[in-house]
Amino acid sequence: MEFSAIPTILLTSSSKAPPPVQVTQRRPESVFHPSVWGDHFLAYASVDMEVDINTKQKHQQLKEDVRKQLVEAKGKSSQQLDLIDAIQRLGVAYHFETEIEQGLHQINETYHQSGHKNVNNDEDLYITALSFRLLRQHGYRFSCDVFNKFKDNEGKFKESLIGDVRGLLSLYQASFLSVRQEDILDEAMKFTTTHLNSALPNLSNNPIAAQVVHALYQPIHKGLTRLESRLFISFYQKDDSHNKVLLDFVKLDFNLLQKLHQKELSEITRWWKALDVAGKLPFARDRLVEMYFWILGVYEPHYIIAIRNLTKVLCLISIIDDIYDASNATIEELVLFNDAIQRWEVSALDQLPDYMKLVYQTVLDTFNIIEDEMAKQGRSYGVEYAKSALKDLVGAYYKEAKWYHEGYVPSMDEHWPVALLSCGHQSISTISFIGMGELATKEAFDWVSSNPLIVQGSSVICRLIDDVVGHKFEQERGHIVSSIECYMKQYGATEEEAIIEFQKRVTNAWKDMNSEFLHPTPVPMPLLRLPLNLARVIYVLYKDGDNYTHSGTKLKGIVTSVLVDPVPT
Repeated sequence: MEFSAIPTILLTSSSKAPPPVQVTQRRPESVFHPSVWGDHFLAYASVDMEVDINTKQKHQQLKEDVRKQLVEAKGKSSQQLDLIDAIQRLGVAYHFETEIEQGLHQINETYHQSGHKNVNNDEDLYITALSFRLLRQHGYRFSCDVFNKFKDNEGKFKESLIGDVRGLLSLYQASFLSVRQEDILDEAMKFTTTHLNSALPNLSNNPIAAQVVHALYQPIHKGLTRLESRLFISFYQKDDSHNKVLLDFVKLDFNLLQKLHQKELSEITRWWKALDVAGKLPFARDRLVEMYFWILGVYEPHYIIAIRNLTKVLCLISIIDDIYDASNATIEELVLFNDAIQRWEVSALDQLPDYMKLVYQTVLDTFNIIEDEMAKQGRSYGVEYAKSALKDLVGAYYKEAKWYHEGYVPSMDEHWPVALLSCGHQSISTISFIGMGELATKEAFDWVSSNPLIVQGSSVICRLIDDVVGHKFEQERGHIVSSIECYMKQYGATEEEAIIEFQKRVTNAWKDMNSEFLHPTPVPMPLLRLPLNLARVIYVLYKDGDNYTHSGTKLKGIVTSVLVDPVPT
């Protein structure tokens, strides 16, 4: 599909209040279940979270031991790749970014200097696929032609590969790093998916069985680091060949990070409770903890300020979304709120209903605090980009609400640019750059706010996955029109045909994001990962239902595993 630039949508941007209009009937408010967490995380504010000196020293010593192993593995391709893969999947790669990058650079150079042959075994499917995946993850243009040697004379993958479950699993994971026109990787995904499923009944006593089951449900490339590391720890320690030093370090690091997140979440919870969302904004989803987990999926753990700021901003965006989509606000009130956001002035408070005043004032206050923090770093310019992004997002919310109140179902062509913007990923990608330190230059903000291909891809995934899984529930509660309805209207398609088309678009969107990661990249890799990680969060939380809105079952267990229960040591 072709991506086009998404236009800025501003209804009223003047400093004057809009003229009075005739009041229309209010629609019924949606009713969402209350927070499943209550005051749970407030308790951590009174708990001594200080790490004792012995634990700090042990953590540091183990980290240096792992670093030493990484250095010593240089020149031993297979050993080095396995160690890097384990470090990444266990969630501690942020400690060893330099060593990992140097190691993969050397492997890539050696591969090309050797005439495109692996150092160890050129016919080993496992190591070939692992090399491909790790190098592609780090932006190297590693050709998918390396897999041609695993095909027979008829151009099909060799039947002899079927019994190599470890190799099939490695190839399956690698296939998700494809870009457009890499047909061999599309074939690899189908081939491995079929034969991994077929192999499962015969793997009952094999430790790899659990990894296969999980991989078929959740491939590495679409997973969230903190969640996947928690799950992979259990797989890794059951492997007789696991690295004990690395495992000990990973467990300690996970639990120390969990304490840090608990403390941070307790402080953000106090801010949230002061707003009294449940009492003053009963129509809104009370999902602070879920949103914090969401943001942990976007950033590496050491971006504490960015995690805190984006959590607060996204909680406010969630409330604004519900004002436009789930409250009984009249269209006249929605006009007023959109006008206030576009003006971004304290004086705009006077025109708003009381419940909107609370939200609007909190938005202004939150951005003022963030601006003060960034000014101390000499980076306040980023806040203006963030404000502009939020204005665009609220303008899109208003446009969709206007369609709803008019009973209007737009064509797909009319709906699509608005829907891509209203899903939030274009605006959130821009806002997420705040707190990324010296990486987030003015040029980087110019780039992300121009809606580049990786942000477009992230938006496509968010919008279409959300619309597909939430279509029936949202239409039953009087929701705005979805992409499914608009596609059906324009093309005379059935709902099933629309979903099939959207699945194709989502597949291509992942490939487009992968292509943006290949060197040379327009901005540093840590910035590119933000829109990619936003797409990953949507995939994990929405692939089998709207687990953000309905957070009491699956998502509660996921959050508990990452933010409540420590890893047994």
